[in-house]
Amino acid sequence: MALIVHKYGGTSMGSTERIRNVAKRVAKWVRAGHQLVVVPSAMSGETNRLLGLAKELSGTPSARELDMIAATGEQVSSGLLAIALQAEGLESVSYAGWQVPIKTDSSFTKARIESIDDVRVRADLAAGKVVVITGFQGVSPEGHITTLGRGGSDTSAVAVAAAMKADECLIYTDVDGVYTTDPRVVPEARRLNTVSFEEMLEMASLGSKVLQIRSVEFAGKYRVPLRVLSSFTPWDIDLDEEAKSGTLISFEEDENMEQAVVSGIAFNRDEAKITVVGVPDTPGIAYQIVGKVADANIDVDVIIQNVSHDGKTDFSFTVHRNDFQRTMDLLQKDVQPTLGAKEIVGDPKICKVSIVGIGMRSHAGIASTMFKTLSDEGINIQMITTSEIKTSVVIDEKYMELAVRALHKAFGLDEQKA
Repeated sequence: MALIVHKYGGTSMGSTERIRNVAKRVAKWVRAGHQLVVVPSAMSGETNRLLGLAKELSGTPSARELDMIAATGEQVSSGLLAIALQAEGLESVSYAGWQVPIKTDSSFTKARIESIDDVRVRADLAAGKVVVITGFQGVSPEGHITTLGRGGSDTSAVAVAAAMKADECLIYTDVDGVYTTDPRVVPEARRLNTVSFEEMLEMASLGSKVLQIRSVEFAGKYRVPLRVLSSFTPWDIDLDEEAKSGTLISFEEDENMEQAVVSGIAFNRDEAKITVVGVPDTPGIAYQIVGKVADANIDVDVIIQNVSHDGKTDFSFTVHRNDFQRTMDLLQKDVQPTLGAKEIVGDPKICKVSIVGIGMRSHAGIASTMFKTLSDEGINIQMITTSEIKTSVVIDEKYMELAVRALHKAFGLDEQKA
């Protein structure tokens, strides 16, 4: 008997018929002798609908109340799934995050999990029940309902698996694994049978929407065996076949296997670039700019400081597009007057394209191949950032799909047996 955590995304829970199919799939695992904890997302589109209602009433709704509202989506899907499981003849019980409890900090709309009390869940499993736990949410030290940010159900599932030392965490979604890039942009994209934890972490951070980055961080920190697979395969396929399908996030590199130099192309169009022009080139200038932005709970990504001329320099960085206007306002109000900057310039129409692969560690010239490919397509690079296993460039948003297709072909990802 193994303890397995299943997570189902919004499209998998998108209708009562799909919820019934999820219940049949879970029942198959239970009847094979496994203990099951299931973490569902809200039904597809429901969170947007709920938050849209709040924004009809106020342009600046309270973050606490947004969490109160958004959390109901997962409660509905969890209750419905428990009912569907009971209709399959299984004992099942659903819990909201605060009932487990999943304890978080107090950052409404983007809370972080601090601990999980699994006593109640283990007692139910020992009694032969399937436990359904709402994804995406928890409870603050003050007793308020909190949510973990978009995609937070992935993080909930991996955190539950880590806390309970589950044998495996299966992330069921609307795609059948991790691909070399988004098949909607490059039809020749291939599914990867395995991907290293490091590569998956980079892909998630660089814009791959398959898994939320915090869920990958959790998996890595607690070494949770993680597999991404499709909930749209027939529920009654052989259990062994299903257990080996999709993409396995591996923590051990197979040194006997030839590693692809580049495993995937990630991209993110939700980016904006901001440049603080003409600031003094003195120690601490980066902190005075980025520190103010960080204090406003805004994440900064790519950072570049230009060469100094006459004691002045330009400082550029990227933020999420949703934070663009707030960052511009903050810099113009609090930073520009203090530092005597010439101006604050912003561009919300940029994107980031990245190549990722642990094989890049041992191969020279990968970045130059990337730059030449983009140059041949007439695409100008605005910013560059690198790590040991990735190279990212910031380019004009209108060239994103062209860049992804060209790079996918240049690195032979449409030809390799992935």
